[in-house]
Amino acid sequence: MSASSPTPSSDTSSATVYRVTRMLPFLGWLKSMSPRDARADLIAGVSGAVLVLPQGVAYALIAGLPPAYGLYAAIVVAVIAGLFGSSRHMVSGPAAAISMVVFGTVSTLASPGSPEYLPLVLALTFMVGLIQLSLGLLRMGALVNLISHTVVIGFTAGAGVLIATSQLRHLFGIELGDATSFLGTWWTLFGHLSETSWATLATGMSTLLVAVLVRRINRRLPWMLVAMAVGCGVAALLGGSGAGIPMVGALSGSLPPLSLPPLGFDTLRSLGGAAFALAVLGLIEAVSIARAIGVRSHQRIDGNQEFIGQGLSNLVGSFFSCFAGSGSFTRSGANYDAGARTPLSVIVAALIVLAVLLLVPDVTAWLPLPAMAGLIMVIAANLIEFSHIRQILAVSHEEAVILVITFLATLLLPLEFAIFAGVLVSLVLYLNRTSRPRLVEMAPDPEHPELGVRNAERYQLTQCREVVILRVDGSLFFGAVDHVQSKLARYNGKHVILLGTGCNFIDIAGAEMLEIEQQRLRDNGGSLSMCGFRKYALEVMERGGFLERIGREQYFHTAEAAIVALRESVAEAHRGHDGDPAECADCQLFGPAGMGPGQGVRLTPPLA
Repeated sequence: MSASSPTPSSDTSSATVYRVTRMLPFLGWLKSMSPRDARADLIAGVSGAVLVLPQGVAYALIAGLPPAYGLYAAIVVAVIAGLFGSSRHMVSGPAAAISMVVFGTVSTLASPGSPEYLPLVLALTFMVGLIQLSLGLLRMGALVNLISHTVVIGFTAGAGVLIATSQLRHLFGIELGDATSFLGTWWTLFGHLSETSWATLATGMSTLLVAVLVRRINRRLPWMLVAMAVGCGVAALLGGSGAGIPMVGALSGSLPPLSLPPLGFDTLRSLGGAAFALAVLGLIEAVSIARAIGVRSHQRIDGNQEFIGQGLSNLVGSFFSCFAGSGSFTRSGANYDAGARTPLSVIVAALIVLAVLLLVPDVTAWLPLPAMAGLIMVIAANLIEFSHIRQILAVSHEEAVILVITFLATLLLPLEFAIFAGVLVSLVLYLNRTSRPRLVEMAPDPEHPELGVRNAERYQLTQCREVVILRVDGSLFFGAVDHVQSKLARYNGKHVILLGTGCNFIDIAGAEMLEIEQQRLRDNGGSLSMCGFRKYALEVMERGGFLERIGREQYFHTAEAAIVALRESVAEAHRGHDGDPAECADCQLFGPAGMGPGQGVRLTPPLA
């Protein structure tokens, strides 16, 4: 054995290292980290902490929780997801849409601020993490592909509107009572506009306008911190809490406290549907963000590992007073732009947030609540992807329907049902489209014989009176049987050639339909020929004996061969009154100027 040949022990060792690295992905980037990488991550971590501090507070308020809980999630969820995920740049933690779903779900079971509210939030977070982790361990990464990008855009746009609506009471300084729904909030607000606190509104609007202005000047600037500073200044000038401007309040000044989520049967039953919807939504956001950043960083993303990382982060976070989180596109993009090399940057940012939480817990004590409302409204507006929405509305009617229904469902239905509604509409429209495959009439083009057959209607081509060539654009499955049979009924008594180059598969119902149509056409003096179908599309027909019953002589590799076989069958229709071969001037297949088999025209590719 040569020295370079691998030994069994080295193969075993390599396999063990691979498995351990898959289970503990942080070992891979820790092993390869250089001092230069560490410096870059340190700088990126400082930038990330500056960004996540106001966001964590804002997202906690969106979720109906005290501000400290947003920072808990920014510490625990972010670190666990960074250690066990596959992306080296994505930053997880509290996210706007996820926070809105948490609030929309739990607020129907308990009032925010009540003793029952936080335990239900933690139970929901635990269930979300368990579902995500289970999906990752079962290698179900492809699950996210079942939910179209249009559904996500419609949902996040609706969530943005809901988030902005939820902040109206803080922006206007109006007590709206128990009104929490979209329509109820607006209706109550319009009825109490005369009670607006102008000092509160001025504080919130000044913060909002400064945030928008700074973002437009340069998105890399800490626009949230600048806007918050302006909002605090305006509130102080107007008299602060003495003028009736409410404040966010101080942080707890402690480590994320240990917690035990209540997991009774009633809790699991009441939160089960919402937990699954929230888990899937969180995975879609995380994987989409990781892949988007991965395109820029040239890193391959393992979707299943991201499932595991997100699941572990929420599962562990539920025991440390964290609410459900996911990837953040804003913080992930900023992390990459700041030069981060590994998830160490996330750990650095988390440590800085922890230091703020422990050393300067009063940092939010004088933060005006309307200023936070103004910031949250800017965050909400950023969730609405106007460019994508305009593109969808302009390009596809079906996608537009999915977008509008998902958007309206998000506003008017419980949030977990909004996602399901969008997925259901997507599947219904997809099945409706696939259940109506096109049967396109084809004919030879005498001006372009090299192209074989072309769309007869589009190119105004003359067809044979006795033979109809139909291209099947779609699969022949149970949902398409009725549509295809109704189309074939128009050609009763004629010889029909089906071109199957656009057919991906045929199921048992489709095979039975072809057998029935063959017999019907044959009884009426015609026939059904098949050509150009791919071998894998015919597997069911082969195994079920349908090809034998239809007649193998009716299957051809090319339409040319099918035409050759039909030449004698249609000869009578093309004979003149004196019994001589017809001078059928308008037949492009069998007439004297036709493009029949004598010219060797291949009308379809060979069977593949």
